[in-house]
Amino acid sequence: MENKEATTEEDSCDTDSTVRTNRGKRKNEETDEAAKQGSRKKQKRCGKQLRPGERYVPPPQKRNPGVSFSQEHFAETSYYFDSGLRKVNPYYFDFTTYCKGRWIGKTLLEVFKSEFRAESLDYYRKAVKEGRIKLNETPVDDLNIILKNNDFMRNTVHRHEPPVSGEPLEVLVDDGEVVVVDKPASLPVHPCGRYRHNTVIFILGKEKGLSGLHTVHRLDRLTSGVLLFARTLEVSKKLGAMVRERQLEKEYVCRVDGEFPEIEVVCEEPILVVSFRVGFCRVDPKGKESRTVFQRLSYNGRTSVVRCLPLTGRTHQIRVHLQFLGFPILNDPIYGSSAWGPNRAKGGLVGMSNEELLEALIKDHSSKESLHLLDLPDEVVSGKQGLEKECSDGAQEHNDQIIAPASSGVACDDSSCKLTEEEGKAEGSQEFHKSTSAAETADSAHKETVSDESFRTAKSNAFVRDHLCGECKIVRPDPTKKDLIMYLHALRYKGPDFEYSTQMPEWAKEDWLQD
Repeated sequence: MENKEATTEEDSCDTDSTVRTNRGKRKNEETDEAAKQGSRKKQKRCGKQLRPGERYVPPPQKRNPGVSFSQEHFAETSYYFDSGLRKVNPYYFDFTTYCKGRWIGKTLLEVFKSEFRAESLDYYRKAVKEGRIKLNETPVDDLNIILKNNDFMRNTVHRHEPPVSGEPLEVLVDDGEVVVVDKPASLPVHPCGRYRHNTVIFILGKEKGLSGLHTVHRLDRLTSGVLLFARTLEVSKKLGAMVRERQLEKEYVCRVDGEFPEIEVVCEEPILVVSFRVGFCRVDPKGKESRTVFQRLSYNGRTSVVRCLPLTGRTHQIRVHLQFLGFPILNDPIYGSSAWGPNRAKGGLVGMSNEELLEALIKDHSSKESLHLLDLPDEVVSGKQGLEKECSDGAQEHNDQIIAPASSGVACDDSSCKLTEEEGKAEGSQEFHKSTSAAETADSAHKETVSDESFRTAKSNAFVRDHLCGECKIVRPDPTKKDLIMYLHALRYKGPDFEYSTQMPEWAKEDWLQD
């Protein structure tokens, strides 16, 4: 019986090939031509041979966008409650990304200087000394290193999250197919921008043991009400088909400024997304077809409660249409702002460019010390980066079939799942956009020097000040109750064979008066 020797591909890369004849005899000598062929095969298997001084870049790893958040992510930090607010203890976190095409050939310093301006160059130099910036999992020791295709970058930061309402997240239905919750105002649905643990997805995972959920639709951060998740891929596809075929009915209730007409009002103005990153829209002939039906429910002499039926699913559709009609939602921080002009864009009359409008919005909220309500990227607020028009015909809508970003870890199963964190509103607001791994909070004994090992092994969830973190040096006032709510509530979600609803919010009652 013949003996055959098997070698792995790795073995063949590390040692000279052992060649046997079909009779099992070793060939100790090879011809020059055979040696050349073997060399070429080895080069093909192992990749291009490096020249002296050339830096090796490993090939990119495949990602699975359907992987959900796990207990490892939920354990990054903990919640605590204070003055009616849900707060998150600051924690260490890794922002990661592969080298973008436009970065190839540039130094890491140039990329930080041009695209990651939330922190100063001095901060990044100090972060390098601390071992917090890595390239292909190797600590960077020189920011002048030139980036190459497929370079994998990791930046470990000390992360702070804004407080949200401390109201409980109530699960209305959990029948094995769907999970339906009554979302409090101020909570984002999934991780975005500065929010990660203070989101519906993380609270359900950390406190209710619910993970691997598929988002069917979403609600804006300041909007409260019915929020639906599918438990399985099959149910998600079924509900997604219903959404696309307009078989699902959504009913909202809101409180608007002024006396809304008693008759039914239908608004069909097209809506254009000005910027996903900044997060606002306007009525524009170039926008997408939109249709909303409004019916007044009550009027208290100053404000009206209005029933809203969005028949299409455009970004901020209800809010934009009410603004166009001259009845903006009473405390809408964007579309109720005086920055739109004396008539607040009634009839679509604005008279400003997108850039001018953004500047006016920032100025208006700066004067009121309420910039946090806009959820703007740090670079935009500081003036280091202007507004860019990001609308396109294929842009994802926010109130129709919405699948959470792949990088959020929420199960994603639809071809419309194209919006990643870097393409959305979070772009530019953190050191690296895509978050694919996490680091646990460092122990309080390591306040002065945070080693790489402490990022991942320390278990303490208590507040730890970090000597490089700018946020640790700032004392921010807590948001007020009015900062955490917008008078827009998702009241009912109805399909061919199901209906989910919540109670009317207090502010929607007929005799309610604003404080």
